Amino acid sequence: MSRDARWNTLLELLVERGRLDVEEAAAELGVSAATIRRDLDQLAEQQMLVRTRGGAVVHGVSYELPLRYKTARHASEKQRIAKAVADLVVPGETVGLTGGTTTTEVARALATRGDLGSGAPALTVVTNALNIANELAVRPQFKIVVTGGVARAQSYELIGPLADGVLGQITLDVAVLGVVAFDLLDGATAHDETEAAINRLLCERAERVIVAADSSKLGQRAFARICAAETVGTLVTDTAAPPETVRRFEETGITVVAV
Repeated sequence: MSRDARWNTLLELLVERGRLDVEEAAAELGVSAATIRRDLDQLAEQQMLVRTRGGAVVHGVSYELPLRYKTARHASEKQRIAKAVADLVVPGETVGLTGGTTTTEVARALATRGDLGSGAPALTVVTNALNIANELAVRPQFKIVVTGGVARAQSYELIGPLADGVLGQITLDVAVLGVVAFDLLDGATAHDETEAAINRLLCERAERVIVAADSSKLGQRAFARICAAETVGTLVTDTAAPPETVRRFEETGITVVAV
């Protein structure tokens, strides 16, 4: 197992359990305890976790993995969700994309849609995510609008009043939200309040709102609210979503697409 793969696995286990023991982690990953100690020391240097005697604990109460460590989580579900979301976009529309692993996959799915290979433009994409803008900027058929703002290292998203200024001057046909959690009572939520504020403004500027979220995020809540559930027109998720949860979303008028 490569170092990056070990680090990704260690961080995922830490998020799930809240605490890791060196010996247990070594047995699960099939490597030596010395390797795990070295990995934990290096992750602690990056402030990704807090080292303890014999292991590690999460860094803070509300813990969020940086985007680069989240790409492997529910990867196949996110790719299916992304394709389904991309299929809901009409050529020529203006699409708002928030940051996140699922919306990054949506950007990639849009880039490979055959009917979006040409146009003037084929799509206008408005995003506050630097990584999404970077991937799509090489597509001459797409008009890319970046909001401006201060970069947030965890998610590559631009936040703050500079982003507000751009979004206040435009309108969107559809906003695609990547969320930390989505619940009927608490709506769509994120870990960071400044990130949530920009995503909320994207929703307000859009004619319709799509939440792209794998089933692990449904019925959950996070610290900062993006928008109420009633704001969302479509939820695209995977087939592991509990039928009762899907039914409750549909009863509120949300169209649920499970792939």
